[in-house]
Amino acid sequence: MPRVGLTPAAVVAHALELIDEQGAEALTLAAVATRAGVATPSLYKHVTGGLAELRRLIAVRVTEELAEQLATAVVGRSGDDAVQALLRAYLGYASRYPQRYAALPQAPQEDADLTQAAARLVGVILAVLRGYGLEGEEAIHAARTVRSTAHGFASLTTGGAFRLAADLAVTEDRLVRVLTEGLKAWPQASGPTA
Repeated sequence: MPRVGLTPAAVVAHALELIDEQGAEALTLAAVATRAGVATPSLYKHVTGGLAELRRLIAVRVTEELAEQLATAVVGRSGDDAVQALLRAYLGYASRYPQRYAALPQAPQEDADLTQAAARLVGVILAVLRGYGLEGEEAIHAARTVRSTAHGFASLTTGGAFRLAADLAVTEDRLVRVLTEGLKAWPQASGPTA
Protein backbone atom coordinates (compact mmCIF):
# COMPACT_ATOMS: atom_id res chain seq x y z
CA MET A 1 0.00 0.00 0.00
CA PRO A 2 1.41 3.46 -0.93
CA ARG A 3 2.62 5.64 1.93
CA VAL A 4 -0.01 8.20 2.99
CA GLY A 5 0.86 11.60 1.54
CA LEU A 6 3.39 10.25 -0.92
CA THR A 7 2.35 10.87 -4.50
CA PRO A 8 4.22 11.02 -7.81
CA ALA A 9 4.35 14.83 -7.38
CA ALA A 10 5.84 14.44 -3.89
CA VAL A 11 8.42 11.98 -5.19
CA VAL A 12 9.40 14.51 -7.86
CA ALA A 13 9.65 17.23 -5.20
CA HIS A 14 12.02 15.05 -3.17
CA ALA A 15 14.04 14.32 -6.31
CA LEU A 16 14.30 18.03 -7.16
CA GLU A 17 15.51 18.84 -3.66
CA LEU A 18 18.18 16.19 -4.07
CA ILE A 19 19.21 17.56 -7.48
CA ASP A 20 19.29 21.13 -6.14
CA GLU A 21 21.58 20.10 -3.30
CA GLN A 22 23.81 17.49 -4.93
CA GLY A 23 23.37 17.67 -8.70
CA ALA A 24 21.74 15.34 -11.20
CA GLU A 25 24.48 12.72 -10.80
CA ALA A 26 23.23 12.12 -7.23
CA LEU A 27 19.77 11.16 -8.45
CA THR A 28 19.08 7.53 -7.59
CA LEU A 29 15.92 5.81 -6.46
CA ALA A 30 17.63 4.90 -3.19
CA ALA A 31 18.52 8.53 -2.45
CA VAL A 32 14.99 9.72 -3.25
CA ALA A 33 13.48 6.91 -1.17
CA THR A 34 15.63 7.92 1.80
CA ARG A 35 14.39 11.51 1.51
CA ALA A 36 10.80 10.30 1.23
CA GLY A 37 11.19 7.98 4.21
CA VAL A 38 10.29 4.82 2.31
CA ALA A 39 12.07 1.72 1.11
CA THR A 40 13.37 1.95 -2.45
CA PRO A 41 10.93 -0.67 -3.84
CA SER A 42 8.06 1.43 -2.43
CA LEU A 43 8.84 4.21 -4.93
CA TYR A 44 7.65 1.95 -7.74
CA LYS A 45 4.10 2.36 -6.38
CA HIS A 46 4.37 6.09 -7.17
CA VAL A 47 6.81 6.09 -10.10
CA THR A 48 6.09 2.85 -11.93
CA GLY A 49 8.79 3.29 -14.56
CA GLY A 50 11.61 3.62 -12.04
CA LEU A 51 14.46 6.05 -12.54
CA ALA A 52 13.66 6.66 -16.22
CA GLU A 53 10.11 7.64 -15.33
CA LEU A 54 11.36 9.84 -12.51
CA ARG A 55 13.73 11.66 -14.88
CA ARG A 56 10.83 12.17 -17.29
CA LEU A 57 8.64 13.61 -14.53
CA ILE A 58 11.48 15.90 -13.45
CA ALA A 59 11.89 17.17 -17.02
CA VAL A 60 8.16 17.91 -17.22
CA ARG A 61 8.16 19.69 -13.84
CA VAL A 62 11.22 21.83 -14.64
CA THR A 63 9.76 22.82 -18.02
CA GLU A 64 6.45 23.71 -16.37
CA GLU A 65 8.22 25.72 -13.66
CA LEU A 66 10.23 27.73 -16.17
CA ALA A 67 7.15 28.36 -18.33
CA GLU A 68 5.27 29.58 -15.24
CA GLN A 69 8.14 31.89 -14.23
CA LEU A 70 8.27 33.41 -17.71
CA ALA A 71 4.50 33.78 -17.99
CA THR A 72 4.31 35.52 -14.62
CA ALA A 73 7.18 37.84 -15.51
CA VAL A 74 5.69 39.04 -18.80
CA VAL A 75 2.03 39.38 -17.86
CA GLY A 76 0.85 42.92 -18.55
CA ARG A 77 4.06 43.82 -20.40
CA SER A 78 4.82 44.23 -24.09
CA GLY A 79 7.64 45.06 -26.44
CA ASP A 80 11.07 45.72 -24.99
CA ASP A 81 9.74 45.61 -21.43
CA ALA A 82 8.36 42.11 -21.99
CA VAL A 83 11.60 40.86 -23.57
CA GLN A 84 13.62 42.28 -20.69
CA ALA A 85 11.29 40.67 -18.13
CA LEU A 86 11.40 37.35 -19.98
CA LEU A 87 15.21 37.25 -20.13
CA ARG A 88 15.58 38.28 -16.50
CA ALA A 89 13.07 35.65 -15.39
CA TYR A 90 14.83 33.01 -17.47
CA LEU A 91 18.22 33.86 -16.00
CA GLY A 92 16.68 34.19 -12.54
CA TYR A 93 15.27 30.67 -12.68
CA ALA A 94 18.55 29.21 -13.95
CA SER A 95 20.52 31.11 -11.29
CA ARG A 96 18.23 30.02 -8.43
CA TYR A 97 18.12 26.41 -9.57
CA PRO A 98 21.24 25.73 -11.65
CA GLN A 99 21.14 21.98 -11.06
CA ARG A 100 17.49 21.56 -11.95
CA TYR A 101 17.90 23.95 -14.89
CA ALA A 102 20.50 21.50 -16.21
CA ALA A 103 17.72 18.87 -16.24
CA LEU A 104 15.68 20.99 -18.66
CA PRO A 105 15.44 19.07 -21.96
CA GLN A 106 16.86 21.08 -24.84
CA ALA A 107 15.48 18.91 -27.62
CA PRO A 108 11.91 17.77 -28.32
CA GLN A 109 10.94 14.49 -26.70
CA GLU A 110 8.40 11.88 -27.73
CA ASP A 111 6.31 12.49 -24.64
CA ALA A 112 2.85 14.07 -24.50
CA ASP A 113 3.29 15.71 -21.07
CA LEU A 114 6.67 17.14 -21.95
CA THR A 115 5.42 18.33 -25.34
CA GLN A 116 2.55 20.13 -23.63
CA ALA A 117 4.87 21.82 -21.10
CA ALA A 118 7.33 22.80 -23.85
CA ALA A 119 4.49 24.21 -25.96
CA ARG A 120 3.49 26.45 -23.06
CA LEU A 121 7.08 27.63 -22.66
CA VAL A 122 7.41 28.41 -26.37
CA GLY A 123 3.93 29.95 -26.31
CA VAL A 124 5.07 32.54 -23.77
CA ILE A 125 7.97 33.52 -26.03
CA LEU A 126 5.72 33.69 -29.10
CA ALA A 127 3.24 35.88 -27.21
CA VAL A 128 6.04 38.32 -26.36
CA LEU A 129 7.12 38.37 -29.99
CA ARG A 130 3.63 39.30 -31.17
CA GLY A 131 4.36 42.65 -29.53
CA TYR A 132 6.87 43.18 -32.34
CA GLY A 133 4.38 42.22 -35.03
CA LEU A 134 6.05 38.85 -35.55
CA GLU A 135 3.89 35.95 -36.66
CA GLY A 136 4.29 32.68 -38.53
CA GLU A 137 7.72 31.55 -39.66
CA GLU A 138 9.43 34.82 -38.70
CA ALA A 139 8.11 34.43 -35.16
CA ILE A 140 9.60 30.92 -35.04
CA HIS A 141 13.00 32.25 -36.15
CA ALA A 142 12.79 35.02 -33.59
CA ALA A 143 11.72 32.58 -30.84
CA ARG A 144 14.76 30.45 -31.61
CA THR A 145 16.91 33.55 -31.34
CA VAL A 146 15.39 34.51 -27.98
CA ARG A 147 15.73 30.96 -26.68
CA SER A 148 19.35 30.71 -27.86
CA THR A 149 20.17 34.01 -26.21
CA ALA A 150 18.43 33.15 -22.94
CA HIS A 151 19.78 29.60 -22.72
CA GLY A 152 23.29 30.55 -23.78
CA PHE A 153 23.59 33.37 -21.27
CA ALA A 154 21.98 31.32 -18.48
CA SER A 155 24.16 28.27 -19.14
CA LEU A 156 27.37 30.27 -19.28
CA THR A 157 26.43 32.23 -16.17
CA THR A 158 25.44 29.24 -14.06
CA GLY A 159 28.45 27.32 -15.34
CA GLY A 160 30.77 30.00 -13.98
CA ALA A 161 32.11 31.00 -17.39
CA PHE A 162 32.07 34.76 -16.74
CA ARG A 163 34.94 35.37 -14.34
CA LEU A 164 36.31 38.69 -15.54
CA ALA A 165 35.84 41.64 -13.19
CA ALA A 166 33.38 43.56 -15.39
CA ASP A 167 29.89 43.77 -13.88
CA LEU A 168 27.72 40.92 -15.19
CA ALA A 169 24.56 43.02 -14.75
CA VAL A 170 25.92 45.49 -17.31
CA THR A 171 26.52 42.61 -19.73
CA GLU A 172 22.95 41.46 -19.17
CA ASP A 173 21.63 44.97 -19.88
CA ARG A 174 23.66 45.12 -23.10
CA LEU A 175 22.39 41.70 -24.12
CA VAL A 176 18.78 42.80 -23.62
CA ARG A 177 19.41 45.94 -25.67
CA VAL A 178 21.04 44.04 -28.53
CA LEU A 179 18.16 41.55 -28.58
CA THR A 180 15.38 44.15 -28.45
CA GLU A 181 17.01 46.29 -31.15
CA GLY A 182 17.38 43.19 -33.30
CA LEU A 183 13.73 42.29 -32.81
CA LYS A 184 12.62 45.79 -33.84
CA ALA A 185 14.62 45.41 -37.06
CA TRP A 186 13.44 41.83 -37.69
CA PRO A 187 11.87 41.16 -41.11
CA GLN A 188 8.09 41.71 -40.90
CA ALA A 189 8.45 43.32 -37.46
CA SER A 190 6.29 46.36 -36.89
CA GLY A 191 8.18 47.38 -33.74
CA PRO A 192 7.02 46.94 -30.17
CA THR A 193 3.49 47.98 -29.32
CA ALA A 194 2.36 49.48 -26.07
